[in-house]
Amino acid sequence: FFFYNYDKNCDNITLQRGIKNEPFLNFVRVEFNGIVLGDSHKLEVPVDECMNYNFTCSFECSDVGYTLDDLAHKPIILTVIEVLPKEKKQKEEKTSVLGQAIVDLLPLLRGKTYIFTDFLLTSIRNLSQRLCQFCIKPTLEVTVSVPEPLLSDSQLSESNLLAVTVETAYSVPDVWNLALGPSCSYVAALQVPLTAEKEQILLFSNGVLKMGGEREPVPRPKKWPISPLLAPDAQFIPGNCIEGELTDLEDGDLTSIEDQEFRAEAECNRKRVSWDTERRCFVDAGGAACLTRRIAECRLWPVEVMRSPQAGAAKVAVGKQAEDEIQLPFHGVAYVDLAPLLYPGAKCVRGAYKGTILVFIRYYSDFTAYVNQTSVKSNFCHICQMYADSRSYIVIEIALEKPLVPKRPPEELAKRVMELIPPRPPLPQRPAGAERAVQDYQAQIASVGAQVLEQYQQMFGDLFVPGAKPLDSATEEQRKRQLLGELNYSGKYFAFKEQIKYSVVRIVREKMLRTEAFTDAEQLQVFLSQLYVFLVDEMHAALNKVADAPEVQPEPLLDCSQLRHFAKEALLNEEYQLAAQYYQEQLARDRSNPSHWFDYGVFYMLTADYLKAEECFQLAVFIKQVNVPSLLMCGILSEMSGRYEDAETFFERATCIEPSCVVAWTLFGLFYLAQENLIRAEMAFGEATKQLRTAVVCSPGCRQETVYDNQTPTEGGRQEEVKFRQSLANPVDKHGELLISHTKLVSHAFAFFFPHRYYFLYVCKMAQRALAQQLLCPDGGPSSSYHLALAHVKLLQGQYSSAKASLQESLNDNAWALYGHLKYLTKDYNQAQKCYERTLDFVTDASDTHTVYLRLGSIYLQSREYEKAKTTYLRACRSTPSCLTWLGLGIACYRLGELTEAEDALSEANTLNNRNPKVWGYLALVCLQTGRKLEAEQSYKYALKFSFPDEPLLQEIRELQDRVGFGNPSFP
Repeated sequence: FFFYNYDKNCDNITLQRGIKNEPFLNFVRVEFNGIVLGDSHKLEVPVDECMNYNFTCSFECSDVGYTLDDLAHKPIILTVIEVLPKEKKQKEEKTSVLGQAIVDLLPLLRGKTYIFTDFLLTSIRNLSQRLCQFCIKPTLEVTVSVPEPLLSDSQLSESNLLAVTVETAYSVPDVWNLALGPSCSYVAALQVPLTAEKEQILLFSNGVLKMGGEREPVPRPKKWPISPLLAPDAQFIPGNCIEGELTDLEDGDLTSIEDQEFRAEAECNRKRVSWDTERRCFVDAGGAACLTRRIAECRLWPVEVMRSPQAGAAKVAVGKQAEDEIQLPFHGVAYVDLAPLLYPGAKCVRGAYKGTILVFIRYYSDFTAYVNQTSVKSNFCHICQMYADSRSYIVIEIALEKPLVPKRPPEELAKRVMELIPPRPPLPQRPAGAERAVQDYQAQIASVGAQVLEQYQQMFGDLFVPGAKPLDSATEEQRKRQLLGELNYSGKYFAFKEQIKYSVVRIVREKMLRTEAFTDAEQLQVFLSQLYVFLVDEMHAALNKVADAPEVQPEPLLDCSQLRHFAKEALLNEEYQLAAQYYQEQLARDRSNPSHWFDYGVFYMLTADYLKAEECFQLAVFIKQVNVPSLLMCGILSEMSGRYEDAETFFERATCIEPSCVVAWTLFGLFYLAQENLIRAEMAFGEATKQLRTAVVCSPGCRQETVYDNQTPTEGGRQEEVKFRQSLANPVDKHGELLISHTKLVSHAFAFFFPHRYYFLYVCKMAQRALAQQLLCPDGGPSSSYHLALAHVKLLQGQYSSAKASLQESLNDNAWALYGHLKYLTKDYNQAQKCYERTLDFVTDASDTHTVYLRLGSIYLQSREYEKAKTTYLRACRSTPSCLTWLGLGIACYRLGELTEAEDALSEANTLNNRNPKVWGYLALVCLQTGRKLEAEQSYKYALKFSFPDEPLLQEIRELQDRVGFGNPSFP
């Protein structure tokens, strides 16, 4: 290392002596690591001139002497010293420190070989006010250089810089008393690996005990760990400050709302010990690997906090008790969870960490003998309890320059997804074969027609009179002969024939399928006649397209949302073929919509056709690379097939696209949980919780719903329901703590899965992982939402008894509906009816009232309660109309004898689905009742055509046909 020192603004330094026009003698002393590297020549500087020390010194950096770690946390200290004039009888030379400049060597560890800048001189005696008055800032110009970089490119990329900042210990025990005087030192210490073989104990020994009454200022500068060697104003690291941070973004032990209230009071009113010191460490590649391994083996790292007496402390103390307090040190430990440093991309852990149960236990060389003393034994337990009640905690920050586990950037993830699922736009539909030949012929006809019309306008355009009568036949024939003559004379007629000839040849080959010559003249003549008729028809069609206005395509009767709704309804009734038709029609409307492919994919999941399901999800990603639901399903299918690396890529890409998506983070955590990667699972769940907390805070409070007492299977379930509804209505409890837990994460995951619960059964496996996490929640066991979700899973698996047991623990509007479905599936229609009716009586509708309406209406029809069935189906038609809702309404009206209303409802049902045989059957009954023979026969034929499955209804139709004497085409 080489240092070059120059001093500027020396006229500012002369102010210290108070004799403005008198020069003074001074020099610069360079120190590093407590060792003086050298002193510059003593210079006498004239007034108003800069001092040029031109001083150079150096030292060697090696593993034996000054290490790279020394360069990381120890600065070069430049002290400007004035030599005072000798007085009479003075033997030794007296000096006075004018100021200090601090040179941070950290840039050299980042690959630089040269540092050149002006460093501010601080701590000039008795001049702070005068310098501020004149806006004077004395500086020292310093150059630091190394002959070659300290680290090679590979070492620079593999090494790391670790910075440990011990800020403040709050709420320290009351026995730590300032009245004892500044006779105790307050030390914090922890141990970290710097290399694969060497570990370093980091000591923070400059703690200052402060009384409460005000908060620590924010921001405030961080101190060098060698503060005793520095002047008071030179203790701070330039550019490094302790910034204020919200508690909910910290990683420590005290992050809840209750803890926030305690911290606010402690950080303002209670005693504290302040360090505000940063210790930087250079960690090589082996040390970084060792640090990663050690954190994975043991995530909790101890930070020891001690109070020990300084030399001569007993002399300062007053009284025997104070003397005892001073003579014995106090020892405490706080455990810092460093597992977040193993999160991908994580570079910092900061938080308030509390001690263990035995916090700040007093120790002694013969501790047992000391405690057993009569004068001490009675007081010892009281002191230990006092330390425990103080709830002391320490704020620590541990930061890395580079993450231990690099996070893949979004560009790399996008590239990887593109490699797995290359994006490709859908190919445009282009005509081929015969269709393309016909289209080419029509295009040539349109081109020739346009050219003929242009020739006609050139010849007779001047004779056109607006509003004149149409031409007579003789004039038209004359103009026609003139036009044909002009075309033949100019050669255009022959050119037109040549232009059309190639398209006619293609029609003969691809439309008429003739590629060989005719041997029979009669066959040739027949073929030419057919070809002529076809060409003339296509010519007329082409000319009509040119002359007529463009054909307006009618809007489809059903939109895509209705098709999706009808498909789900078909799946509810296990009509898989009909559901597939609806999904295919939805794709035919718009094949470029990724949500349509997603719906089709989850349909294939139900039929256990996982290859086709994955193909559909991949097509959705083909179309839109940032489609998060499809990426999540691709991740689930990749995990099912054992492609865990691909699954991780899909999940990580989904969280990168939507960082605020609670579902994506929750599924990502469940995936890591299945891989037994607990640290990353914790990272994903923690991020999901943070996003959920943000969503709850930002969303308006839910309105409180009516709770029906005496309507749950158990009193415990009713109480749980009350608590559950109150938590929905008030996301903050009486202590102001947000009710965020694994339960709500599970709920958001189910919110993604269960809208498609009829589509696939693999969801049960992923859902059971989420429910297993809920059992680990420390909030007092399974909650209402847990039992509801578990009942969903058991119902899907066909375990009705287990589903019933879970539902009895959780009853709300959704639970009553699910309980009704359970009874309906077990054919207990009376109980199902009661559950459905109770569901509809709630103030807020259940999440799936459509199914409730359909099944309750069918129960009413079976029990011949047609008025109730009519009312129920009418409500369904108002909210979510479909073919089945209108059909149910039509049946109810028919059974009540309201034939006009029945026909209207059945016509609506037939409009939404004209392939439902039951609709055609009831239309046949209505037509037979109203005496319409032709319509009755047509409806009956359509009912038979679409495979009429209802034998009792078919028998009823035939009996009515026999009674009225018509309606069956087989009648003589």
